[in-house]
Amino acid sequence: MPLAGLAAVVTGAGRGLGRAEALELARLGAAVVVNDFGQPGRDGTGEASTGPAEEVAAEIRATGGRALAHTGDVADFQQARELVELAVGEFGKLDVLVNNAGILRDRMVFSMTEGEWDSVIRVHLKGHFNTTHFAAAHWRERSKATGAPVYGRIVNTSSEAFLAGSAGQPNYAAAKGGIVGLTTSTALALAKYGVTANAICPRARTRMTEDVFAGFQEPDDGIDPLSPEHVAPLVGYLASPAASRVNGQLLVVHGGMVAIVDRPRVRAKFDSKQDTFTYDELDAVLTPHYAERPEGETFGAVEVLGLKRT
Repeated sequence: MPLAGLAAVVTGAGRGLGRAEALELARLGAAVVVNDFGQPGRDGTGEASTGPAEEVAAEIRATGGRALAHTGDVADFQQARELVELAVGEFGKLDVLVNNAGILRDRMVFSMTEGEWDSVIRVHLKGHFNTTHFAAAHWRERSKATGAPVYGRIVNTSSEAFLAGSAGQPNYAAAKGGIVGLTTSTALALAKYGVTANAICPRARTRMTEDVFAGFQEPDDGIDPLSPEHVAPLVGYLASPAASRVNGQLLVVHGGMVAIVDRPRVRAKFDSKQDTFTYDELDAVLTPHYAERPEGETFGAVEVLGLKRT
């Protein structure tokens, strides 16, 4: 039970990836606040429903774990505060934050509306910031009170859409790229307090991505390569003491495979022969350079989409 005695928050945990992650953290011994935006209502039969967050929390409690539900909107600053305060108030502290909540509003950049852009940036990027802000403040206060590092783990959810540059997801790719920047900044800022922050790029078949993976059939037997079950163990590991030296990292995970993504490296460097470059000088050095590069190559790492278990 590597997470025994630890308290965790998992956002967007009523279904899909977040649910699998919350169940895995609980299986490893953590007490979990299961967050999923929404209110209790009616199920498909018309019967009263407690809502997906409470259903997952009840599932954890049924196996002997500790869990409670939170149905607030993490993209709302005050409700994100209440989420962190709920974990601290119920379990005495917060040790692990898993940011997973998100939505999709896919459209080409020339067709996307302002609302489609704003809503995705709000839920993904601002939602990650909000919970991170309040968790970080909690850990900093605890560290200052004791004069020693605390135990803190942040696992953020980015996407291969950011790495490869998904053409039909400019809002989603931008939000997920921003999450990586938030993660690396947070990793450096909180390291002295004993906190690590890492980002994962999961590939999974969930309600949010059912249209994305509509052409990928589930196998007749065995675990679906796109099952969230392939992702949750990595989240459990990154939340554990064993991952104390893993910080500011980006990992791709799906289908029984984990890949560590290297940081960007300088491909080429050119120096001006004067105080500053002129147009002609830039033309003389950059045009031949790009003429020798593969046509269509961009900063996007499209090859990551071909990663698979071998």
